[in-house]
Amino acid sequence: MTEETDQMMQQIGLQARAAARELAMAPAEAKTRALSVAADRVWERRAEIIAANARDMAFGRDKGLTDAMLDRLALDEDRIGGIVAGLRAVAAQDDPVGEVMTEWTQPTGLTIRRVRTPIGVIGVIYESRPNVTADAGALCLKSGNAVILRGGSESFHSSGAIHACLVDGLRAADLPEHAIQLVPTRDRAAVSAMLSAVEHIDVIVPRGGKGLVGLVQREARVPVFAHLEGICHIYVDASADPDKARTVVVNAKTRRTGICGAVECLLIDRAYWDAQGPGLVQALLDAGVEVRAEGDAAISGTTPAAADDFGREFLDMIIAVRLVDGVDAAMEHIRHYGSGHTEAILAEDDVVAERFFTGLDSAILMRNASTQFADGGEFGMGAEIGIATGKLHARGPVGAMQLTSFKYLVTGDGTIRG
Repeated sequence: MTEETDQMMQQIGLQARAAARELAMAPAEAKTRALSVAADRVWERRAEIIAANARDMAFGRDKGLTDAMLDRLALDEDRIGGIVAGLRAVAAQDDPVGEVMTEWTQPTGLTIRRVRTPIGVIGVIYESRPNVTADAGALCLKSGNAVILRGGSESFHSSGAIHACLVDGLRAADLPEHAIQLVPTRDRAAVSAMLSAVEHIDVIVPRGGKGLVGLVQREARVPVFAHLEGICHIYVDASADPDKARTVVVNAKTRRTGICGAVECLLIDRAYWDAQGPGLVQALLDAGVEVRAEGDAAISGTTPAAADDFGREFLDMIIAVRLVDGVDAAMEHIRHYGSGHTEAILAEDDVVAERFFTGLDSAILMRNASTQFADGGEFGMGAEIGIATGKLHARGPVGAMQLTSFKYLVTGDGTIRG
């Protein structure tokens, strides 16, 4: 790490810690105003943001980014509208800080309250998607946390333009400008500095592909909210409604192939296949999906599946397909190949669906719904900082509430312990 980058990251960390102390006591109204003004600025400056994004897209193409990564990077007026809507949705949420989670009185006369409190300083390291700048900034601010954002080199200009709008919101609400900081360099040494900044950062949230998440998990000295690959599965049970199944499966694969909620593997109950035929596979082929199928599922137009096609995040118009003998075999496959992100069952049989829900331990389980709904905004959180696949603290979509810890407030009346 260069001395210049080290000094810069030290300064950013000190500023974040100081801002976090102020934010912990900030009134809810100020945070709401900051986010509302930021939303206004993003929309007012949409042409400027799109121009910045065009520079990033050119950089990404020169860098050889895949089509899926370029799709994640791209901004247009509709996507900027989505960023604005996300900021407004987070602004409108109830403030989680200070919420009394539970309260009780002990026989000693002590009254004990467990209340939500900010974590402190959040570090977010992400690739490609410039909207994460707004989502992470908004959610951290709402939950009273300062945040250090380190976007990918490919989204450098887009993230900078969006970040400027967030800072305008902080100024308008008289909140510390260093509450939301964007690392102003493409130097990878900044990532290493964040991963070891135990005195400045309380938790790291990685948002990106397997390589980034693996790097963070291997090297971080700061606690990490794990966000693994989205190797999402759909199991089609014998009891599934064929029309629902066809609609859900095609949507789950094709709506946006580059997001972590896109389905990557389709498991079809052999009994469904025997009764309904290859209609699901044909529907995927008709939608332009490359189907890598195994055994009897390999109909005309499909490609033979290789062993490593299962347990693979394609992030593309590609899906792996396998026939299985019932829900237990489907669950066994998912336990072996899944990443603990999102799985769905298409079934009209309540008993089978409940067995699927009980028997699997992924962060999100769905029934008769597209895995594309694995998104904090679709869960009513306004936005998300990521999908946590670990089992401690935060799990599933990480919104403002999941970015809080808690403390105990204990009240007595001259109470002493005998």
